[in-house]
Amino acid sequence: MSDFYNLTTHSLHNQPINFSEFVGKVVLIVNTASKCGFTKQYESLQQLHEKYAEQGLVIIGFPCNQFGQQEPGTAEEIKKGCLINYGVSFLMAEKVDVNGDHASPVFRFLKSALPGFLTRKIKWNFTKFLIAADGTPIKRYAPITKPEKLESSIVKALQAAQR
Repeated sequence: MSDFYNLTTHSLHNQPINFSEFVGKVVLIVNTASKCGFTKQYESLQQLHEKYAEQGLVIIGFPCNQFGQQEPGTAEEIKKGCLINYGVSFLMAEKVDVNGDHASPVFRFLKSALPGFLTRKIKWNFTKFLIAADGTPIKRYAPITKPEKLESSIVKALQAAQR
């Protein structure tokens, strides 16, 4: 079994999230922020969730305040902002660090498996990681890559999962 499935975190509701629950699912992980120029990507992420969740896509947003202090809120404030402003119904994890000594084990794993251009570090909010249904990291996407541009890769991964 992939190391991906050994990962755990907590939701914004402080409920445990065991990645072993995602065996056989395609997972898209995104570090998010509510006061970022890319925050409107929540809308596209929600559309992907609505379109593909029943086919096996799981989207997990991880709020992060490491870039320009663009996610300063508490868990409750983040939940309200995501829901009220963007209608987010996909899974939102607890606020985490994605770089540095206190980086979430999820992002340590992802950066190790899919290093970025020139460096492993995540450079900004809304970096995206696509994980295959067998737990294999497929691709890392830059913050400027709009979620709708990932649709063909998501569809391909979902089709591969059904084989």
